[in-house]
Formats: sequence, C-alpha cells, structure tokens
Amino acid sequence: MMGQWGEFGGWGMGFGFVFMILFWVLVVAGIVALVRWLLPARDAAGPRVGELPREKTPLEIVQERYARGEIDREEYEQKRRDLEK
Repeated sequence: MMGQWGEFGGWGMGFGFVFMILFWVLVVAGIVALVRWLLPARDAAGPRVGELPREKTPLEIVQERYARGEIDREEYEQKRRDLEK
C-alpha cells in the first residue's frame, strides 16, 4: 500500500502545500472583503469614520447662497467684504 504514493513522484506533498497557501489567501481575502463591506463607505469630501463634520465658515455659506442664486452679485460682494474685515 505504501508503494502507491510513489506514483505521484513526490509531487503530492508539494500540491498540498500550494493548496494550503491558496486556502489561507482566500480566507484572508474573504475577511478583508467582509470588513470593507460592513464598514460604511467614506465620501472623499466628507469626514472620516468617527470624525465629526466640520462646520462651514460664514464665507462658505455666503458662497453657497450665491451659487444657488439666493443672493445677487452685489449682495454677495458686500457680504464677502464684510466677512473679510
């Protein structure tokens, strides 16, 4: 019976090692994929996980209002000058 293992020419143990490495690579990749799937995605412009969002400055608020068309150019320029003093 022991003579039957000789038919592989010693490659049986080598393939076992390769399959063991492949198995562990797949296990680690699965864990990484699971963690990435469970953690919320982070917006590039938004805060990182666990960080509080920063408050907008008054100038940023005026710029947004101007961009939305809530105020005209003259009012925007006046508010910008007032805020930059």
